[in-house]
Amino acid sequence: MDLLGLTIGLPFAPIRALIRIGELIQEQAELEMRHPAAVRRRLEELEEARLSGEISEEEEARATAEILEQMVVQPDLPGADVPRRSGEGE
Repeated sequence: MDLLGLTIGLPFAPIRALIRIGELIQEQAELEMRHPAAVRRRLEELEEARLSGEISEEEEARATAEILEQMVVQPDLPGADVPRRSGEGE
C-alpha cells in the first residue's frame, strides 16, 4: 500500500476492526446455533412444550423442520463440514 492510501485509510482502521469483530461474533453464534448439542436441546424444548400443551403437534413439526433446515441451509460457514450430495453445486 502506498503512503497516500495508508494515510487516508488509517482513520478508518478502528471502524474496519469493529466490523470484523462483529462478523466474527456472528460467525461464532451461527456455529454454536448449529452445534448438535444446541440443536438437540432446542428439539427437546419443543417436545416438552408440546407435552405440556403449550404448542400443538403441527407447531412442533413446523418448528422442528425450521431447526433442521437451518442446519443444512448454510454449508458455507467457516468450520462447517457439510457433505454435499452428488449433483449439487455443479
